Amino acid sequence: MLYHLLYPLHVYESLSFLRVFRYITFRSLCVTLTALIISLALGSWIIQKLKEYQIGQYIREEGPTSHYKKAGTPTMGGILILIAVLIPTLLWADLT
Repeated sequence: MLYHLLYPLHVYESLSFLRVFRYITFRSLCVTLTALIISLALGSWIIQKLKEYQIGQYIREEGPTSHYKKAGTPTMGGILILIAVLIPTLLWADLT
């Protein structure tokens, strides 16, 4: 989305630096940094909410006793990964 919004503005002399959006290396760097910022900003909040809603690891009684310490470990951490990948990709990718 940002590519389609900002790149056409490069024709103006004062905004000629926006030509950098044309390069995939620049956009991939921006995707990586945006994903890192999102995961750092939302990571602790998502883990806290998963613990609050008691979405944790269930340990069966017939399993090994060493697994009991894993009880309550938040599951569904993949939600954070999906958010940190999808949002920057939609922002920085050339969707054509």
